[in-house]
Amino acid sequence: MTRRLLKMRAALVVSASIAAGMAPLAARADDYPNRPIRLLVGYTPAGAADVVARVLGEALTKELGQPIVVENKPGASSTLASVALAGAAPDGYTLGLATATLYGIDQHLFNARYKSDAFTPITRLTVSPLILAVNRNLGVSDLKGLIAKARTKPGAFNYSSSGIGGSPHVAGLQFERATGVPMTHVPYKGGAPALQAVAAGEVQLSFGTAASVLPMGTQGMIKMIGVTTPKPSEVAPGLPSLAESGLPGFNFTFWFGLYGPAGLPPAIRDRIFAATTKVMADPQIRAKLAGNGSEVSLSPSPAEFGKWAAADGKNALERLVQAGVKLN
Repeated sequence: MTRRLLKMRAALVVSASIAAGMAPLAARADDYPNRPIRLLVGYTPAGAADVVARVLGEALTKELGQPIVVENKPGASSTLASVALAGAAPDGYTLGLATATLYGIDQHLFNARYKSDAFTPITRLTVSPLILAVNRNLGVSDLKGLIAKARTKPGAFNYSSSGIGGSPHVAGLQFERATGVPMTHVPYKGGAPALQAVAAGEVQLSFGTAASVLPMGTQGMIKMIGVTTPKPSEVAPGLPSLAESGLPGFNFTFWFGLYGPAGLPPAIRDRIFAATTKVMADPQIRAKLAGNGSEVSLSPSPAEFGKWAAADGKNALERLVQAGVKLN
Protein backbone atom coordinates (compact mmCIF):
# COMPACT_ATOMS: atom_id res chain seq x y z
CA MET A 1 0.00 0.00 0.00
CA THR A 2 1.43 3.37 -1.00
CA ARG A 3 2.11 6.17 1.48
CA ARG A 4 -0.68 8.24 -0.13
CA LEU A 5 -3.23 5.48 0.37
CA LEU A 6 -2.16 5.04 3.97
CA LYS A 7 -2.72 8.75 4.64
CA MET A 8 -6.16 8.61 3.00
CA ARG A 9 -7.12 5.58 5.07
CA ALA A 10 -5.97 7.25 8.29
CA ALA A 11 -7.97 10.37 7.46
CA LEU A 12 -11.08 8.28 6.90
CA VAL A 13 -10.60 6.55 10.26
CA VAL A 14 -10.25 9.92 12.05
CA SER A 15 -13.33 11.31 10.30
CA ALA A 16 -15.33 8.23 11.25
CA SER A 17 -14.21 8.53 14.88
CA ILE A 18 -15.27 12.19 15.05
CA ALA A 19 -18.63 11.39 13.51
CA ALA A 20 -19.14 8.54 15.94
CA GLY A 21 -18.33 10.84 18.85
CA MET A 22 -20.78 13.47 17.64
CA ALA A 23 -23.64 11.06 17.02
CA PRO A 24 -24.61 10.60 20.69
CA LEU A 25 -24.47 14.38 21.22
CA ALA A 26 -26.78 14.97 18.26
CA ALA A 27 -29.11 12.27 19.52
CA ARG A 28 -29.22 13.84 22.95
CA ALA A 29 -30.03 17.22 21.43
CA ASP A 30 -32.86 15.74 19.35
CA ASP A 31 -34.22 13.91 22.38
CA TYR A 32 -33.90 16.82 24.80
CA PRO A 33 -35.25 16.87 27.41
CA ASN A 34 -35.92 13.32 28.56
CA ARG A 35 -35.50 13.79 32.32
CA PRO A 36 -35.95 16.52 34.97
CA ILE A 37 -33.98 19.78 34.70
CA ARG A 38 -32.41 21.59 37.67
CA LEU A 39 -32.75 25.37 37.81
CA LEU A 40 -30.22 26.84 40.25
CA VAL A 41 -31.05 30.08 42.09
CA GLY A 42 -28.37 31.75 44.20
CA TYR A 43 -30.85 33.54 46.44
CA THR A 44 -33.22 32.71 49.27
CA PRO A 45 -36.81 31.54 48.67
CA ALA A 46 -39.56 34.14 48.22
CA GLY A 47 -37.23 36.81 46.83
CA ALA A 48 -37.40 38.28 43.34
CA ALA A 49 -35.07 35.71 41.74
CA ASP A 50 -36.92 32.82 43.35
CA VAL A 51 -40.28 34.13 42.12
CA VAL A 52 -38.98 34.48 38.55
CA ALA A 53 -37.44 31.00 38.67
CA ARG A 54 -40.59 29.32 39.94
CA VAL A 55 -42.92 31.05 37.48
CA LEU A 56 -40.55 30.18 34.63
CA GLY A 57 -40.05 26.65 35.92
CA GLU A 58 -43.76 25.94 36.10
CA ALA A 59 -44.30 27.23 32.57
CA LEU A 60 -41.32 25.36 31.10
CA THR A 61 -42.42 22.15 32.79
CA LYS A 62 -45.59 22.27 30.70
CA GLU A 63 -43.81 23.38 27.53
CA LEU A 64 -40.91 20.90 27.66
CA GLY A 65 -42.79 17.99 29.21
CA GLN A 66 -40.25 17.46 31.99
CA PRO A 67 -40.17 18.79 35.57
CA ILE A 68 -38.09 21.93 36.18
CA VAL A 69 -36.81 21.61 39.75
CA VAL A 70 -35.88 24.94 41.33
CA GLU A 71 -32.92 24.55 43.69
CA ASN A 72 -32.07 27.47 45.98
CA LYS A 73 -28.35 27.74 46.75
CA PRO A 74 -27.92 31.10 48.53
CA GLY A 75 -24.58 32.23 49.86
CA ALA A 76 -21.62 34.50 49.06
CA SER A 77 -23.88 36.81 47.06
CA SER A 78 -25.06 34.02 44.72
CA THR A 79 -21.58 32.71 43.87
CA LEU A 80 -22.28 29.27 45.39
CA ALA A 81 -24.96 28.68 42.77
CA SER A 82 -22.70 30.04 40.04
CA VAL A 83 -19.90 27.66 41.06
CA ALA A 84 -22.34 24.76 40.85
CA LEU A 85 -23.58 25.86 37.44
CA ALA A 86 -20.06 26.37 36.07
CA GLY A 87 -19.14 22.84 37.15
CA ALA A 88 -22.25 21.14 35.82
CA ALA A 89 -22.29 18.92 32.76
CA PRO A 90 -23.16 20.92 29.62
CA ASP A 91 -26.11 18.72 28.74
CA GLY A 92 -29.01 21.09 29.38
CA TYR A 93 -30.11 19.41 32.59
CA THR A 94 -28.61 22.06 34.87
CA LEU A 95 -29.52 25.68 34.24
CA GLY A 96 -29.25 28.76 36.41
CA LEU A 97 -30.61 32.24 37.04
CA ALA A 98 -27.86 34.85 37.22
CA THR A 99 -27.23 38.53 36.74
CA ALA A 100 -24.51 41.09 36.03
CA THR A 101 -22.22 39.90 38.83
CA LEU A 102 -20.96 37.05 36.61
CA TYR A 103 -19.03 39.60 34.56
CA GLY A 104 -16.36 40.70 37.01
CA ILE A 105 -18.00 41.51 40.35
CA ASP A 106 -17.88 37.92 41.61
CA GLN A 107 -14.19 37.74 40.73
CA HIS A 108 -13.41 41.18 42.21
CA LEU A 109 -15.20 40.66 45.52
CA PHE A 110 -15.15 36.93 46.12
CA ASN A 111 -12.11 35.79 44.13
CA ALA A 112 -14.41 33.48 42.22
CA ARG A 113 -12.37 31.14 40.07
CA TYR A 114 -14.89 31.04 37.28
CA LYS A 115 -15.03 33.69 34.58
CA SER A 116 -17.94 34.72 32.42
CA ASP A 117 -16.86 32.26 29.74
CA ALA A 118 -17.71 29.44 32.16
CA PHE A 119 -21.37 29.99 31.25
CA THR A 120 -23.58 29.86 28.18
CA PRO A 121 -25.93 32.88 27.99
CA ILE A 122 -29.43 31.88 26.87
CA THR A 123 -31.71 34.91 27.35
CA ARG A 124 -32.53 37.82 29.59
CA LEU A 125 -35.74 37.11 31.47
CA THR A 126 -36.79 40.19 33.41
CA VAL A 127 -35.79 43.74 34.25
CA SER A 128 -36.99 45.52 37.35
CA PRO A 129 -36.64 48.72 39.31
CA LEU A 130 -35.51 48.79 42.89
CA ILE A 131 -37.57 50.65 45.47
CA LEU A 132 -35.99 53.02 47.98
CA ALA A 133 -37.47 52.29 51.40
CA VAL A 134 -36.80 54.05 54.71
CA ASN A 135 -37.63 53.46 58.35
CA ARG A 136 -41.14 54.73 59.02
CA ASN A 137 -40.00 56.60 62.14
CA LEU A 138 -37.26 58.52 60.31
CA GLY A 139 -39.57 61.49 59.93
CA VAL A 140 -39.34 61.90 56.16
CA SER A 141 -42.06 61.50 53.57
CA ASP A 142 -40.25 62.05 50.29
CA LEU A 143 -36.84 62.01 48.62
CA LYS A 144 -36.02 65.69 49.19
CA GLY A 145 -36.77 65.31 52.89
CA LEU A 146 -34.58 62.21 53.09
CA ILE A 147 -31.63 63.89 51.36
CA ALA A 148 -31.95 67.01 53.51
CA LYS A 149 -31.93 64.95 56.69
CA ALA A 150 -29.01 62.80 55.57
CA ARG A 151 -26.98 65.90 54.74
CA THR A 152 -27.35 67.19 58.28
CA LYS A 153 -25.62 64.02 59.53
CA PRO A 154 -22.96 63.02 56.98
CA GLY A 155 -21.85 59.43 57.53
CA ALA A 156 -24.51 58.74 60.17
CA PHE A 157 -26.98 57.00 57.87
CA ASN A 158 -26.73 53.26 57.22
CA TYR A 159 -28.26 51.38 54.32
CA SER A 160 -28.82 47.65 54.09
CA SER A 161 -28.64 45.31 51.12
CA SER A 162 -29.06 41.66 50.24
CA GLY A 163 -25.26 41.24 50.06
CA ILE A 164 -22.03 42.88 48.99
CA GLY A 165 -21.88 43.45 45.25
CA GLY A 166 -25.53 42.74 44.60
CA SER A 167 -27.88 45.13 42.81
CA PRO A 168 -29.20 46.81 46.01
CA HIS A 169 -25.61 47.48 47.09
CA VAL A 170 -24.64 48.94 43.71
CA ALA A 171 -27.80 51.08 43.76
CA GLY A 172 -26.82 52.33 47.21
CA LEU A 173 -23.38 53.31 45.92
CA GLN A 174 -24.98 55.18 43.05
CA PHE A 175 -27.31 56.94 45.51
CA GLU A 176 -24.36 58.02 47.67
CA ARG A 177 -22.64 59.50 44.63
CA ALA A 178 -25.79 61.22 43.36
CA THR A 179 -26.59 62.84 46.71
CA GLY A 180 -23.01 63.53 47.76
CA VAL A 181 -23.79 62.10 51.19
CA PRO A 182 -21.48 59.38 52.57
CA MET A 183 -23.34 56.46 54.11
CA THR A 184 -22.40 53.10 55.60
CA HIS A 185 -23.34 49.88 53.83
CA VAL A 186 -24.61 47.00 56.00
CA PRO A 187 -25.00 43.72 54.07
CA TYR A 188 -27.50 41.05 55.08
CA LYS A 189 -28.09 37.50 53.86
CA GLY A 190 -30.96 38.22 51.53
CA GLY A 191 -33.47 40.89 50.58
CA ALA A 192 -36.01 40.00 53.27
CA PRO A 193 -33.56 40.40 56.20
CA ALA A 194 -32.29 43.65 54.69
CA LEU A 195 -35.81 45.12 54.64
CA GLN A 196 -36.59 43.77 58.10
CA ALA A 197 -33.55 45.72 59.31
CA VAL A 198 -35.14 48.90 57.93
CA ALA A 199 -38.42 48.14 59.67
CA ALA A 200 -36.64 47.45 62.95
CA GLY A 201 -34.58 50.64 62.76
CA GLU A 202 -31.24 48.83 62.53
CA VAL A 203 -30.56 50.87 59.38
CA GLN A 204 -32.21 53.99 58.01
CA LEU A 205 -32.82 52.93 54.43
CA SER A 206 -32.44 50.27 51.77
CA PHE A 207 -32.91 49.60 48.08
CA GLY A 208 -34.94 46.45 47.59
CA THR A 209 -36.84 44.54 44.97
CA ALA A 210 -40.54 45.12 44.60
CA ALA A 211 -41.16 41.53 45.70
CA SER A 212 -39.43 42.29 48.99
CA VAL A 213 -40.49 45.90 49.55
CA LEU A 214 -44.12 46.10 48.44
CA PRO A 215 -45.63 43.69 51.01
CA MET A 216 -43.94 45.50 53.89
CA GLY A 217 -44.62 48.92 52.40
CA THR A 218 -48.33 48.34 51.88
CA GLN A 219 -48.60 47.11 55.47
CA GLY A 220 -46.99 50.30 56.74
CA MET A 221 -43.94 48.53 58.17
CA ILE A 222 -41.61 50.71 56.08
CA LYS A 223 -41.95 53.93 54.12
CA MET A 224 -41.56 53.66 50.33
CA ILE A 225 -39.92 56.72 48.74
CA GLY A 226 -39.63 55.97 45.02
CA VAL A 227 -38.36 53.71 42.23
CA THR A 228 -34.94 53.73 40.59
CA THR A 229 -36.15 53.76 36.97
CA PRO A 230 -36.22 57.12 35.13
CA LYS A 231 -40.03 57.07 35.07
CA PRO A 232 -42.63 55.57 37.43
CA SER A 233 -42.95 51.80 37.05
CA GLU A 234 -46.04 49.65 36.61
CA VAL A 235 -44.64 47.19 39.12
CA ALA A 236 -44.91 49.81 41.88
CA PRO A 237 -48.09 51.81 41.21
CA GLY A 238 -48.26 55.25 42.79
CA LEU A 239 -44.55 55.61 43.52
CA PRO A 240 -42.61 58.43 41.82
CA SER A 241 -39.20 57.92 40.27
CA LEU A 242 -36.15 59.23 42.09
CA ALA A 243 -35.14 61.02 38.89
CA GLU A 244 -38.34 63.05 38.95
CA SER A 245 -38.25 63.60 42.71
CA GLY A 246 -34.94 65.39 43.10
CA LEU A 247 -32.17 63.32 41.51
CA PRO A 248 -32.30 64.12 37.78
CA GLY A 249 -30.80 61.37 35.65
CA PHE A 250 -30.86 58.74 38.37
CA ASN A 251 -31.40 55.37 36.69
CA PHE A 252 -30.81 51.88 38.02
CA THR A 253 -32.46 48.63 37.00
CA PHE A 254 -31.55 45.04 37.73
CA TRP A 255 -32.16 41.96 35.67
CA PHE A 256 -32.14 38.20 35.74
CA GLY A 257 -30.98 36.00 32.90
CA LEU A 258 -31.04 32.31 32.10
CA TYR A 259 -27.70 30.53 31.71
CA GLY A 260 -26.25 27.10 31.17
CA PRO A 261 -22.70 25.86 31.72
CA ALA A 262 -20.05 26.56 29.08
CA GLY A 263 -20.14 24.13 26.20
CA LEU A 264 -23.91 23.80 26.10
CA PRO A 265 -24.64 22.42 22.60
CA PRO A 266 -26.19 25.10 20.36
CA ALA A 267 -29.14 22.83 19.51
CA ILE A 268 -30.02 22.43 23.20
CA ARG A 269 -29.39 26.12 23.94
CA ASP A 270 -31.69 27.10 21.08
CA ARG A 271 -34.35 24.64 22.25
CA ILE A 272 -34.34 26.25 25.71
CA PHE A 273 -34.29 29.75 24.21
CA ALA A 274 -37.28 29.03 21.98
CA ALA A 275 -39.28 27.42 24.79
CA THR A 276 -38.50 30.26 27.18
CA THR A 277 -39.40 32.91 24.62
CA LYS A 278 -42.72 31.19 23.99
CA VAL A 279 -43.82 30.77 27.60
CA MET A 280 -42.68 34.21 28.72
CA ALA A 281 -44.77 35.81 25.97
CA ASP A 282 -47.92 34.50 27.66
CA PRO A 283 -49.92 37.49 29.03
CA GLN A 284 -50.77 35.52 32.16
CA ILE A 285 -47.11 34.85 32.87
CA ARG A 286 -46.26 38.51 32.30
CA ALA A 287 -49.05 39.62 34.60
CA LYS A 288 -48.00 37.18 37.31
CA LEU A 289 -44.42 38.43 37.21
CA ALA A 290 -45.49 42.08 37.08
CA GLY A 291 -47.53 41.47 40.21
CA ASN A 292 -44.30 40.41 41.91
CA GLY A 293 -42.27 43.35 40.66
CA SER A 294 -40.63 41.96 37.52
CA GLU A 295 -41.16 43.07 33.93
CA VAL A 296 -40.57 40.44 31.24
CA SER A 297 -37.80 41.63 28.89
CA LEU A 298 -36.54 38.85 26.63
CA SER A 299 -33.45 39.01 24.43
CA PRO A 300 -33.67 38.77 20.62
CA SER A 301 -31.15 35.92 20.63
CA PRO A 302 -28.62 34.21 22.91
CA ALA A 303 -25.80 36.06 21.14
CA GLU A 304 -27.43 39.46 21.68
CA PHE A 305 -28.06 38.61 25.32
CA GLY A 306 -24.44 37.63 25.88
CA LYS A 307 -23.18 40.86 24.35
CA TRP A 308 -25.61 43.05 26.29
CA ALA A 309 -25.02 41.27 29.62
CA ALA A 310 -21.25 41.59 29.33
CA ALA A 311 -21.51 45.35 28.77
CA ASP A 312 -23.90 45.81 31.69
CA GLY A 313 -21.73 43.70 33.95
CA LYS A 314 -18.67 45.76 33.05
CA ASN A 315 -20.51 48.96 34.01
CA ALA A 316 -21.57 47.49 37.36
CA LEU A 317 -18.00 46.41 38.12
CA GLU A 318 -16.69 49.89 37.32
CA ARG A 319 -19.06 51.40 39.90
CA LEU A 320 -17.73 49.11 42.60
CA VAL A 321 -14.10 49.70 41.70
CA GLN A 322 -14.54 53.48 41.56
CA ALA A 323 -16.19 53.37 44.99
CA GLY A 324 -13.29 51.33 46.37
CA VAL A 325 -15.56 48.48 47.46
CA LYS A 326 -13.67 45.39 48.63
CA LEU A 327 -14.28 42.58 51.06
CA ASN A 328 -12.37 42.89 54.32
